[in-house]
Amino acid sequence: MTGPIAARIPHPLSEGNPPTWASAWGQDRFGPWAELEVSSGVGGLVTQRMRWIPAGRFWMGSPESEDGRYADEGPRHEVTISEGYWMFETPCTQALWEAVMGNNPSHFQDPERPVEQVSFEDVARFLSKINDLVEGLGLTLPTEAQWEYACRAGMTTSTYAGDVEIVGYNNAPGLDAIAWYGGNSGHDFDLEKGWDSSRWPEKQYPHTKAGTRKVGLKLPNGWGLYDMLGNVWQWCLDGWRNYTNERIVDPIGPADAGADRVIRGGCWNDDARGVRAAYRYAAQPVYRGYDLGFRCLSSGRF
Repeated sequence: MTGPIAARIPHPLSEGNPPTWASAWGQDRFGPWAELEVSSGVGGLVTQRMRWIPAGRFWMGSPESEDGRYADEGPRHEVTISEGYWMFETPCTQALWEAVMGNNPSHFQDPERPVEQVSFEDVARFLSKINDLVEGLGLTLPTEAQWEYACRAGMTTSTYAGDVEIVGYNNAPGLDAIAWYGGNSGHDFDLEKGWDSSRWPEKQYPHTKAGTRKVGLKLPNGWGLYDMLGNVWQWCLDGWRNYTNERIVDPIGPADAGADRVIRGGCWNDDARGVRAAYRYAAQPVYRGYDLGFRCLSSGRF
């Protein structure tokens, strides 16, 4: 198996049936998209585009031969995602967060940058509010399996742009086109306020301050998702699941209240090894960081 199987059910737009929450919809070279709108509170609207992710199968985790691999990324195993879903095209922006929550906790202030310094518990409150605002939306966080499946978009390599060679701690030239990470996040940095990166080792580009960047500036994956790797870490719904060799359908890790939650994707201050599709980490639900945000999904049921 080298990629996803076809969706088990047609995507909603193929039958002229857009999601009830959509303010606009269509198809392009990446597949179906739909948009939701939220009032900004100052007379305007904030729009978030979502992409259709079809049901299918994929290899979760990394092979032992992958450059930069950690042992907890294996054993690689076959996972079935039984239902399609709509996923945010980008990490949640500060503009959308502020429209819903009325505040902006981010360190790197810019409405087009991803929101950060939000805990898992903060995100739960955001989800409750936006679902109340938009009828039928039903947003949630992705499970770890849903996140990796969407990130790979049919690829079995270390990134959705192919296998990336790590030539230095903060230097993997193959990441430059798709991700903001420790090697390039300070290159031509555009905010006056930045994180001191002058002592970071082996950077792809020389820089002295770094931070998050506007969403959607790097190339998307094959399903039209931007910043799945790099820029900010992304919260997942579930906790840590120890992998086995067994085939599994819709896996989900522990989700008890207070349990650590998986975070995925790497970030602007991560070394090259941490910006791969299989790399995984976990954090306490109360944790907030300058490098941690999220993206959401909505069920494919209509």
